[in-house]
Amino acid sequence: MANMSTCVNKGPVAPTASVFSVLSSGPGLPPPPPPPPPPGPPPLFENEGKSEESSPSRSALFAQLNQGEAITKGLRHVTDDQKTHKNPSLRAQGQTRSPTKTHTPSPTSPKSNSPQKHAPVFELEGKKWRVEYQEDKNDLVISETELKQVAYIFKCEKSTLQIKGKINSITVDNCKKFGLVFDNVVGIVEVINSKDIQIQVMGRVPTISINKTEGCHLYLSEAALDCEIVSAKSSEMNVLIPQGDDYREFPVPEQFKTIWDGSKLVTEPAEIMA
Repeated sequence: MANMSTCVNKGPVAPTASVFSVLSSGPGLPPPPPPPPPPGPPPLFENEGKSEESSPSRSALFAQLNQGEAITKGLRHVTDDQKTHKNPSLRAQGQTRSPTKTHTPSPTSPKSNSPQKHAPVFELEGKKWRVEYQEDKNDLVISETELKQVAYIFKCEKSTLQIKGKINSITVDNCKKFGLVFDNVVGIVEVINSKDIQIQVMGRVPTISINKTEGCHLYLSEAALDCEIVSAKSSEMNVLIPQGDDYREFPVPEQFKTIWDGSKLVTEPAEIMA
């Protein structure tokens, strides 16, 4: 039997000529860009081929290196006591000693920590008695006084002064452990910037003022009980009132309270509750 081939029709097939006709019917592709131009000639250097001139410092360096073993002739020999690894004291100091150079410290003036001493003063300058820089003196007495004279006591320490008669005013300034005894003062007695002061009134005085003082004892006489005592920025103040043959001590208030009573401020000593 003759073989019979069966042809299966899978659909219409376009002819080859029609495909080329479709491709050729569209617009044509652009031509490729031209190749880049060839590279230019290499740059020319004007200094090419010229050798660098050697500097003087470099020439000197090569001259020293060419000496060979003779280069060590200029070195100084270091002994063992100048070597830090063989001398522990030099390591502690952090520097080696030089046998050729010595360091001489510059002379400095000695500083004195003690306060400068002033010459004591005890004199009448016009109408003013000056009692200054007295120390460890317990026999100071001013006996010849007048009503217009004043006494100014400054920087006295561990001393006692007695003023007889009647003078205008007395000022105690910057004194420590100082005692004052006076008869009569018609003006004021002031104590300023002082510490550990004792004052005894034998007669009369209208006003005693205490400012910036730590420790002040006032011994009043019977005739001076009406004096006014004004204090500010002070502490440890006491007033001693005579009672028979002895005195009774009363502390001066240091703490106060202030209230508004509706029309003004009212200040009075504060009572410290124990």
